[in-house]
Amino acid sequence: MKRNWEALVLKAFGGRTFQLTVLDSEPVGDHYQRLLIDGGELLQTCEVHPTMWIRLWFDNEGRSHQRAYTLVDPDPDSGRFHLVFALHDGCATRWATSARPGDTIEATVQGSSFTLPDPAPTRVYLIGDAASLPAINSLLDVAGPASATVWIEYAHEGERVLPLRTRPHDEVVWVPRRDNGGHLVETVTTALDAGDDGALYWVACEAASTRNIVKHLRRTLGVGKENVDALAYWRVR
Repeated sequence: MKRNWEALVLKAFGGRTFQLTVLDSEPVGDHYQRLLIDGGELLQTCEVHPTMWIRLWFDNEGRSHQRAYTLVDPDPDSGRFHLVFALHDGCATRWATSARPGDTIEATVQGSSFTLPDPAPTRVYLIGDAASLPAINSLLDVAGPASATVWIEYAHEGERVLPLRTRPHDEVVWVPRRDNGGHLVETVTTALDAGDDGALYWVACEAASTRNIVKHLRRTLGVGKENVDALAYWRVR
C-alpha cells in the first residue's frame, strides 16, 4: 500500500509510526466492534495521557487512508489497549470486522496531547458524542474529586450501550441528535448560563457543534482560553 502525502507531512512534523497487532475482537451491541491491541513499543515510547489518540492507516482500494482513534484503557506495563470502531460503510469498518488475532496495522502518533490544568479544576464540563466517549471516560478517570457534568449526543439507542465511567457525584445528560446537532448546542448553551473560573470545559463533537459551543463559552460567558479544551472529532459530509 503506497503512502500518500498525509504520511509524508506527518513524518516531517515528527510523527512516529508503530506496528500494532490484533489480539482479540468482540462486538459491542449491534453497532460497534472492540479490538484488543498489542501496541508494540507505542505506549513505552510515547507519553500516555488522557484522551490519547492515534492515526491508523487503512488500505482503501490500494490507496492509503488514515483515521484517528482514541486509545481505550492503555496499559504501559503490558503495552496493550482497546480500540472501538463504529460499524458503518468504509475501509475502517471492513478492516475492523474482518481483523483476526495476529493481523497487523500501522499507526502514527502525532498531534495527540492533553494536560490537566494546574491547579486542578474544581468542576469538569464534558460535551461529546459516541466518537469522543472513550476520551470522556479517560477524563473522568483523572478528574479526582471534581464533579463532572457530561452531555453526550447520541444518534440511535445502540450508542447508549457503550460504557460510561461516571461516578456517583457526576451528572449525565443524554441528548438525541436533532437538527444537525443544533439540539445539542441549544441544550448545552441553555444549561451553561454562567462561566466558572475554576472549571474545565472540554468539547469534542461534530465540527459545527463544537465551534458553536466554544463560541458561547468564550464570547457569551467570557470563559478564559486556558479553561477550554476543544477539538472537532468529525464533520457532516
